[in-house]
Amino acid sequence: MDFTFNLLKSLTEANGVSGYETQVRSVVRDYFKDLGEVSQDKIGSLICKKVGLADNPKVMLAGHMDEIGFMVKQITKEGFIKFIPLGGWFDQVMLGHRVVIQTHKGEVVGVIGAKPPHLLSAEERSKMTPKKDMYIDIGATSQAEVEEAGVCLGDPIAPRADFLALANGKTYLAKAFDDRVGVGLVISALQAMQEGSHPNTIYGTATVMEEVGLRGATTSVRMVNPDVAIVLEADIAGDVPGIKPDEASSKLGGGPTLCIYEARTIPNAKLRDLAIETAKAEGIPYQISFVEAGGTDAGAIHLHGIGVPSLVLGVAARHIHSHSSIIHRSDYDDAVRLLSALLRRLDAKTVTSLTE
Repeated sequence: MDFTFNLLKSLTEANGVSGYETQVRSVVRDYFKDLGEVSQDKIGSLICKKVGLADNPKVMLAGHMDEIGFMVKQITKEGFIKFIPLGGWFDQVMLGHRVVIQTHKGEVVGVIGAKPPHLLSAEERSKMTPKKDMYIDIGATSQAEVEEAGVCLGDPIAPRADFLALANGKTYLAKAFDDRVGVGLVISALQAMQEGSHPNTIYGTATVMEEVGLRGATTSVRMVNPDVAIVLEADIAGDVPGIKPDEASSKLGGGPTLCIYEARTIPNAKLRDLAIETAKAEGIPYQISFVEAGGTDAGAIHLHGIGVPSLVLGVAARHIHSHSSIIHRSDYDDAVRLLSALLRRLDAKTVTSLTE
């Protein structure tokens, strides 16, 4: 398989729920080390500095490496594990899925369970089971067995799902595309910048704890102090049954997305227009998107200091915030092309003009 396939596979199969990004951070660091000067903030975000023809402007690329997951909060005397969600989980996508508890003794596999439907009243069956009534079952019969397996309060819990190319060969299925696809774009863009020149210095950043409040973006942007920022994200694909075009308009295979609105950020209009002009000039398909609920790392980055002109560039993904989501390979490749072309246009004069 090619570089991109292996990159996305290694990123998505690594575990790294919010606040516990050690495993995926190690994978990202291995990619970063040959692409620039690597540093780390004090809560775990990684920054890869790639110097171009000039020290300034400073261009920050940000993708968050954390994924939604859970944390062990209680072990019952019967041997079941109660948990705290880390990030936004929709109750109805959780039951029956396998998870991995990362313990000091190694990984422990379990399944999310609840009271079986045979024992529910008609009224109960018509409602979603709330998270508080769910538990994780590792096949134990007592609290002592769970503790003997190495499970402790506070242990992180990640979805258990592998990376697969689907039947048509053009789409990929994996956990954590939100936002390992963004981290992949950071790495791919830095790799593309190894050839040719760029009129700036790029700071490729893999942030932590985005899913619990944009925390890594808040700290890493202070280290970078950028003049302009591009946030790379998994966007919401609206091409599945039940979604109307005015709710989400992006489709798999339609090209990278440029977000005109998200709940915490209205992008810099001139930077948005530059991205659109660049896509047209390079013959790269693109889609305009909007997210009326939920935010991205741009929400913290654009408010840094006296303000940072920012843009969110995305790859449409089906079924995000679940155990498995789907992206289209051409959207990823076109996003790399657009991002690379845009980076080569961000010289000092252009960046200054964004806020004039």
